[in-house]
Amino acid sequence: MGFQTEFNSVCKFKSEQELYELMEYGRGKMVKQGFRVFPTGQKVIAYTPDNVAVAIVKIVGCIAEINFQSQEVTEVEMELIRKLNEEESRIQTDLAYEMFFGEHNP
Repeated sequence: MGFQTEFNSVCKFKSEQELYELMEYGRGKMVKQGFRVFPTGQKVIAYTPDNVAVAIVKIVGCIAEINFQSQEVTEVEMELIRKLNEEESRIQTDLAYEMFFGEHNP
């Protein structure tokens, strides 16, 4: 058991539904496996499950707990600051592949 620190500039969704709710309603949450630390108040880039940058979001809450199935989970609440335009998305996606997700093969 222990906390894992997330990269300060990355908020990657694993669920299309969680991402849809954020983009549609301007607020949302995602659930991550394990105990993780997401700095409340920080703005980060949100990525789709396919590693595509889509928006700037602000982390408004982070709760790490053991759920009823005895799993360590972290719920991250966020609000949408703004969607990225096509060029911003392309640049952020390319940078993220280089820095976080692995090599990018265009």
